[in-house]
Amino acid sequence: MMTPDKLRIGSREAIRLVAVREITVRIRSKAFLILLGITAAAAVAIPLISHYANLSSGPTRIAVVQQDAALAPTLQATAAQLGQKVTVSTVADHATGVDQVKSGDVAVLAESGPQGIQATVKKTLSTPLNQLFQVVDQQTALNDQITKLGGNPATVGQAVASTKVQVTELQPAKAQNGQRLTIAIGAALLLYMTLMFVGQSVAQGVVEEKSSRVVELLLSTLRPWQLLAGKVFGTGLLGLIQMLVPAVLGVGVGLSTGALNLSLGSSVGTVAWALVWYGVGFALYALVFAALGATVSRQEDVGGLVLPATAPLILAWVVGISVVPSNPESSLVEWLSMVPPCAPVLMPMRIAMGVAPLWQMLLSLVLAIAFSVLLLRFAGRIYRNAVLRSGARIPLREALKAA
Repeated sequence: MMTPDKLRIGSREAIRLVAVREITVRIRSKAFLILLGITAAAAVAIPLISHYANLSSGPTRIAVVQQDAALAPTLQATAAQLGQKVTVSTVADHATGVDQVKSGDVAVLAESGPQGIQATVKKTLSTPLNQLFQVVDQQTALNDQITKLGGNPATVGQAVASTKVQVTELQPAKAQNGQRLTIAIGAALLLYMTLMFVGQSVAQGVVEEKSSRVVELLLSTLRPWQLLAGKVFGTGLLGLIQMLVPAVLGVGVGLSTGALNLSLGSSVGTVAWALVWYGVGFALYALVFAALGATVSRQEDVGGLVLPATAPLILAWVVGISVVPSNPESSLVEWLSMVPPCAPVLMPMRIAMGVAPLWQMLLSLVLAIAFSVLLLRFAGRIYRNAVLRSGARIPLREALKAA
């Protein structure tokens, strides 16, 4: 009869077999497929919505009556100065203009009145148009006063237009900050969801095998660390699919539609860093979840057990969405992005925003990897000492004792 030692296989082959088993079982689960479908659909929908929203937000259409045709160039020139986009068309009379407002062909009919522009709208006059008409009215009143005083309104207008505020930017704003912020939040959300979902899947898988005693059969030919490594590696590859598919689809659709104006190199670099941080973050949290899962024997105990372990992940996400949009160079975000449990969410956000220096990116990565290696020692010991023990929950102090 062959002894258990003779039944054991090589470490590489053992890890591969366990990883393949994990992928085969988990990839068919409804939860995995639903989450993948939701994230992929969201990644495609966001740039498409942005693209078609920009197409539909064309210039505001204004109509003026024939007798006020001279008002058209004034409205267009003032709108350009205010950063507004308008088109001005001429209609024969007031009645025709009102009909066009009712039908939605134009947003407003503008007519000269004794006290300024008379605006006819379907419902309410928008704030930008109200501002435009007020500026035109004020300029007209000013020109009238200059003429009465014997001055030349055109000369005064040129003198006023030539003035410009001189601004010295000590910390110039980054280009395309809005798009960078969208990518940063998207990457952080994807990382957060994937780490939470796939990490807990590791814990649930450990408890499932332990409660069904499958683990006893597996450990008759595998060493505990091989089983742990295979489970983490296999589930990690599934999580990588969860990250890679939405990321590639989102960037691809964004670049092809023009909704994403960042360079291809910048976009690909952001995705690459997010994938790197997913790998590091998953290794860190999966080890913790697997070790904690080994200390219980019931699925209903998993949620309360892993919640404290996810606290740094939740903290990083909350800080990221509350601080980064308004202050991406915040000292709080900077320091937390160097702390290994928080770094997988916050550092990719800072990279996407373009505010993380290379030395901080590398230092944070080294610290996270070193922390994961240190964690591997304790997680492996807990898993080895607890995975074959059923019954009541095993205290961590007892599970950490040498076998």
